[in-house]
Amino acid sequence: MFLIDKLILLAAVVILVGILSSKLSARLGLPVLVLFLIIGMLTGESGIGGIAFDNPVWAHALGTMALAVILFDGGLQTPVASIKAVWKPASLLATLGVLVTAVVTGLAATYILGLSPLEGLLLGAIVGSTDAAAVFSLLRNANIHINKRLKSTLEIESASNDPMAIFLTVGLLEVVVNDMQPGLSLLQLFVIQMGVGALVGLGVGWVSVKLINRIHLVASGLYPVMVAACGFLSFGIAANLGGSGFLAIFLTGVVIGNRRIAFQRSIFLFHDGLAWLSQIAMFVVLGLLINPMSLLEVWWEGLAIAAVLILVARPLAVVPLLKLFGFNAREMTLVSWVGLRGSVPIILAIFPLLFGLESAPLIFNVVFFVVLISASIQGTTLPLVARKLKLTESPPAVPAATLEITALEEVDADIVEYRLGDQPRAAGRRLSQMALPESTVVAMITRGSNVIPPRGSTLLQANDHLFVVLRPETRPFIDCVFSDAPEAALKELPDQALKLKGSTTLDDLHHAYGLQTFEQAHMTLDQLLRERLDGPLEVGDTLTLGSVTFGVEGLLGERVTTVSLTLDNATG
Repeated sequence: MFLIDKLILLAAVVILVGILSSKLSARLGLPVLVLFLIIGMLTGESGIGGIAFDNPVWAHALGTMALAVILFDGGLQTPVASIKAVWKPASLLATLGVLVTAVVTGLAATYILGLSPLEGLLLGAIVGSTDAAAVFSLLRNANIHINKRLKSTLEIESASNDPMAIFLTVGLLEVVVNDMQPGLSLLQLFVIQMGVGALVGLGVGWVSVKLINRIHLVASGLYPVMVAACGFLSFGIAANLGGSGFLAIFLTGVVIGNRRIAFQRSIFLFHDGLAWLSQIAMFVVLGLLINPMSLLEVWWEGLAIAAVLILVARPLAVVPLLKLFGFNAREMTLVSWVGLRGSVPIILAIFPLLFGLESAPLIFNVVFFVVLISASIQGTTLPLVARKLKLTESPPAVPAATLEITALEEVDADIVEYRLGDQPRAAGRRLSQMALPESTVVAMITRGSNVIPPRGSTLLQANDHLFVVLRPETRPFIDCVFSDAPEAALKELPDQALKLKGSTTLDDLHHAYGLQTFEQAHMTLDQLLRERLDGPLEVGDTLTLGSVTFGVEGLLGERVTTVSLTLDNATG
């Protein structure tokens, strides 16, 4: 048997164990990174696997590539609306917040470990950033529902603070090892890293969208591969120009993910799977690097530094910054607690080993221990803390199940299958009463083994399957209409106008979107506008009732055919 045969078998077993452990993670409330790291340690030379791996160069290379994939996937799934809503507090946390965390933790490490001040600050910089993969997966797997502003702040901060931590780590290593003068040289390094990374990321993202939408590939399976290549191109160009490749690949992902591209759903699914595979590989390899017995030698020091990081440094970095933007005490407490450390600190802890720093082994072991403590304690207690702070909300209104059949390559429309649940709100109502957006078409309804022709008079039943042709921007509204929630939450609807048929009744609106019940629920929007607005109607006329504004969008003679609906108090 060749060596590669054994490696393939081992890799398959480790990946399968990692995938199965993600289910265990959801049950235990333990972040997956902790389980993957444990798997790596058990697979290592001191564990049951007996695999000897002590190559920081290869670990750094693999970790860098895996982290790039994870950040790219995070960018693809980050809506621009979320960035616009919280970019100020998130960007301050990702830069100034990381700096404050690094300084406070570094000063504590200097005293606790007996390091020089610069080496202590180096350790502080290494553990300065929160982990995007840990935060994203924990918020998903723990089934925690918090308000959009708070969730967006946590996700955007964790996705964008890695470049700052990397800059501080590399900069301090240059000062400690290569005698770089702090001050102007360090500032110049920061500007180049961030500036080049941002420009390359945005530029490559823009070019990538044009390329993806104009090229016609023979095999649709090549589109996800091409998108991945565009992401790595962005990273490579930025890194070779002296910029931050991590910032570049994240921004490229944001640009691509927020534009309409061919086979979009398939691309997202491909990269989501690739990101999970990268997490498993990265954490297992990083686990292989550590000797579990060496953690026992630094447990007290690691515990003390972790306590300072979690209870002192993180709150000192978070509270003053978020106070500027009107966050209340409970929200600031939660953000302070969701400061999970993960893969980035462990990857950065390899840097001192590569630079040949004398205290590098000690720093690596302490960082590894701090990450395990942070991820274990903060990760497992996050649901409890969120509930105690009374920041949890009811789950958003979503359908029982959806399946995107295809994304049409040259048409701005998707075909989506909705399955109604056992007790859906839509049951017992006719299709014409669903208040669907005007551009939406129900193409087919299946009930058991029967195909039901979709007509306005069709009565919907539990467990029906509806195949809907829709425009992407209307997707949140249609998700809301077919949700199983008792009442759709208005705050979950996007901040944009909804175009409806004039024959839609006010009762239909209340039932579909949870809008307030008006006095004459049986009245159609056409009748409402003609009754409340004086004189002949014209396109552009508006009527405001409470928090809802109705606008005339289309006329056929005196009859209003299309009405726009805007929620003035919608929250994004």
